[in-house]
Amino acid sequence: MSTTSAALSVPRCPVAHSHADVTRALLDPATFSSAVSAHLAVPSGIDPPDHADYRRIVDKYFSPERMTAVEPKLRAIAVEMISGFPATGEVDFMLKVAESFALRAQCAFLGWPVELHEPLRHWMRRNRSATRRKDRTAMATVAFDFDRHIREVLGSRRDTNEIDVASQLLREQFRGRPLTDEEIVSILRNWTVGELATISACVGILAHYIAIVGPLQSQLRANPAQLPAAIDEILRIHAPLQSSRRITTAPVEIGGCVLAAGERIALDWASANRDDRVFESPLAFRLDRDPGLNLLYGAGIHVCPGAPLARLELRVLMEELLARTELAPASGRQPIEALYPASGFASCPLQVRMR
Repeated sequence: MSTTSAALSVPRCPVAHSHADVTRALLDPATFSSAVSAHLAVPSGIDPPDHADYRRIVDKYFSPERMTAVEPKLRAIAVEMISGFPATGEVDFMLKVAESFALRAQCAFLGWPVELHEPLRHWMRRNRSATRRKDRTAMATVAFDFDRHIREVLGSRRDTNEIDVASQLLREQFRGRPLTDEEIVSILRNWTVGELATISACVGILAHYIAIVGPLQSQLRANPAQLPAAIDEILRIHAPLQSSRRITTAPVEIGGCVLAAGERIALDWASANRDDRVFESPLAFRLDRDPGLNLLYGAGIHVCPGAPLARLELRVLMEELLARTELAPASGRQPIEALYPASGFASCPLQVRMR
């Protein structure tokens, strides 16, 4: 039986869940539109032809030169956090590591001061709580508060010579005109709303996996060049992001179900990346898989622009964890999985021994 053949109520909730269906949707933006959000989403919710012009602006912020420049800051954050671990004892990686590392790493990339850490942390927790409850009123309030906060940041950058990502975006041009505040807020929302939750989930997933598969720690210490591929493979097995949305622009058939134009569908990353027709023994950790089939960061024109930063953040943190600690499952305590639509863990206690 295929890993992806779970029963689905397609007429009520159309879902593309096989690797072939998800890839098809990703590579056909003309039929599967990304313009699904109630608010402006640059560039993830923009269709061609505007999408390419926005990506030319966004992609340069994740260039190799920028990643090289931010890496020492990320490593310093990782070292500082790990140095605060007990010599031997338990650490809840979600409470003590994942959220704080995601927040501090993203602020280092954005060039934002430590004074913004706690407001963003508070916002992130409110957003997670509202999303978990599916409280649309609370979600709208949280989104409004975040947008107001970002607009205040933009206002302060107009009046100073401070150089950070926000001030640089204020100087960008889209087809000969400056980006609007709404466009900049959307870009920064994407780089915080999406990145903070996803990177936090990734940290918990990775730490938990190497803790329960003990020999993998020794393997990666002995073969550090394997770490980038190992991270992607672990996150293929345990997806940090469950799904994304599209809307059909024309009648289309998915899994034997004919959908009309205007149907909203979900692209199920987690299921697609475990499709046993593409990944033999999909739950097995293997470093010999074709990396081009892994949909961790998507595919096609909407492949995640922030993938270079995400990979850098996770590699740096894992390098320092492997160099400085040995991880094992906590004694008598089990991790608590995050509730859908989140992924990963809400709590992930692990036994830590400093090396």
